[in-house]
Amino acid sequence: MEFLSLIYVVPALYFCFLIWKLFDQKKDQECYILDYQCYKPTQDRMLGTELCGNIIKRTEDLGLNEYKFLLKAIVSCGIGEQTYAPKNVIEGREASPTLNDAISEMEEFFNDSIAKLLARSGISPSEIDILVVNISMFTSLPSLSSLIINRYKMRHDVKVYNLTGMGCSATLISLDIVKNIFKSQKNKLALLVTSESLSPNWYPGNNRSMILANCLFRTGGGAILLTNKRSLKNTSIMKLKCLVRTHHGARDESYNCCQKMEDEQGRVGFYLDKALPLVATRAFVDNLREISPKILPIRELLKFLVVSLFFKKLKKISSCLGFLPTKSSLNFKSGVDHFCLHTGGKAVIDGVGKSLNLSEYDLEPARMTLHRFGNTSASSLWYVLGYMEAKKRLKKGDKVFMISFGAGFKCNSCLWEVMKDVGEANVWEDCIHDYPPQSLANPFMDKYGWINEVEDSNSSEFRNFQSEMN
Repeated sequence: MEFLSLIYVVPALYFCFLIWKLFDQKKDQECYILDYQCYKPTQDRMLGTELCGNIIKRTEDLGLNEYKFLLKAIVSCGIGEQTYAPKNVIEGREASPTLNDAISEMEEFFNDSIAKLLARSGISPSEIDILVVNISMFTSLPSLSSLIINRYKMRHDVKVYNLTGMGCSATLISLDIVKNIFKSQKNKLALLVTSESLSPNWYPGNNRSMILANCLFRTGGGAILLTNKRSLKNTSIMKLKCLVRTHHGARDESYNCCQKMEDEQGRVGFYLDKALPLVATRAFVDNLREISPKILPIRELLKFLVVSLFFKKLKKISSCLGFLPTKSSLNFKSGVDHFCLHTGGKAVIDGVGKSLNLSEYDLEPARMTLHRFGNTSASSLWYVLGYMEAKKRLKKGDKVFMISFGAGFKCNSCLWEVMKDVGEANVWEDCIHDYPPQSLANPFMDKYGWINEVEDSNSSEFRNFQSEMN
């Protein structure tokens, strides 16, 4: 009998051991944020109304219609007067950038934000095991990741990933790389560096679909310290719960809607197609379809199933008429406490808010980030998160949903769990008390609104306006 008991007991114990080992290994595969740092350029790089007007006026080949278009774009995009531009734009050299302009722009960010992050966290550069850098529209030789390694004298065996061409959604792509590495390697520290190089990417022409990018993008960047060390769990800020990436690059319309290209005169710029809103909606819907079951409670999913079946015929009719439903019948607030949205522009924030049935309170962090810092490309999510932290919104156990869009066309999203109450001083420290302001009205209309009244490009008033900077 004892022998028979052993036959049953030993396999059972071994099976229990395997289960325990599986769960124990999973604890080493978590992805935690230890700390992050957003970049704030110096005050002399700030773009006020007067300076923005002067930059526009010195752009060649702009006619009356282009000025009217730019005025409308600047006033309606949601960007305020305290955003930042690269040094060569401030100095009036945006149309003839040098290689040194682009490298210096990145060095300023690296030397400021990475240094502050490592100093505050108490982490030495030699402790970094993984370095992921994403700068979409500029590459150098040696790479920008090599520049960081040389500047901070990192170890010779640090694992390096240098990403380009990933667009505004590059942060979550980089995060996905780190997450997958953490699944197979224990006790690692990763540094994720995200920004965009604007110095060499100013468009000096008059194509409306390309000059729009000059109005939207601003200088910024973020450095994020990540780990899967169990020993650092209690000091971490947030834990990654899930991440979903959606890529519609196989569709020609999606691929062609955001491109760096030449205009008819051979001037390089970033092209934004009119199909962009529809393309973004399709990617967004597909992304939500995949991530919803991962982040929402079962009761909400069952409720959605019933509603979907009930309105199935109605949706078929809508599709036949060419209407794509964009409003989700899912209540995302049942599984999410805070929404960290990409600051692609006022229209992007409004569109996502409408689709997810979000309130103005939910959209406030993204709106205020767009107003204060502009669209800082892939790093914008961290400025939005910083706003939530500065407002002391993030409490232990809260869930934060990040959504980003990028050229390709891509929509990426992820869910974080807040590990402790956070409210440390960050990039918003000196101005958070001013937000939200009573009005987000742009003073451009007050100063340049008279352009809308001009009907003839040969009028003396318009000619004087053009000649002011000549």
